[in-house]
Amino acid sequence: MPTLAEDLDAVIATVPDFPVPGIMFKDICPVLARPDLMDRITTVLSDYYWDSDTGKPTIDVIVGGDARGFLFGPALSSQLGVPFVMARKPGKLPGPVITKSYDLEYGTNTLAMQAGSVKPGQRVLFIDDLLATGGTAKAACELIERMGGVATCAFVIELDALAGRAAIGRPCYSLLHY
Repeated sequence: MPTLAEDLDAVIATVPDFPVPGIMFKDICPVLARPDLMDRITTVLSDYYWDSDTGKPTIDVIVGGDARGFLFGPALSSQLGVPFVMARKPGKLPGPVITKSYDLEYGTNTLAMQAGSVKPGQRVLFIDDLLATGGTAKAACELIERMGGVATCAFVIELDALAGRAAIGRPCYSLLHY
């Protein structure tokens, strides 16, 4: 029986020169069309972040990256019984927000979170579909830590050659490596 990583690899498409020339985009849309794979992703991640000795999750909050982290984060949040928080592009969240600008592999962006959405001392998992250069995840971790949380990260896909894990400098778990 194939592993989850093998099954994901079999359906993830590589799209050359998207969104700009030179980028080899990993398209997870075929994964989203497969409820069986989505269920397995959630199960593997929930098993990883569950402490069987205590019978409790090893994290207190999940933060999803805009927008694909919103696809995986709520399902994992529901499975583990912990809150879900959005990390969004500026101007998309009401109330007071904190922001952090960062570099992407093909530009720059800014990430925003509602102030106070993470409490001091909370163990927070940032989740997204893909880890490339680590800019988005590092920015999210810095926002989490500004609110007093302790950050860790999870990804469906990690592009190892781009060294995003080293750039983040925090614990990371990825289901599939390229």
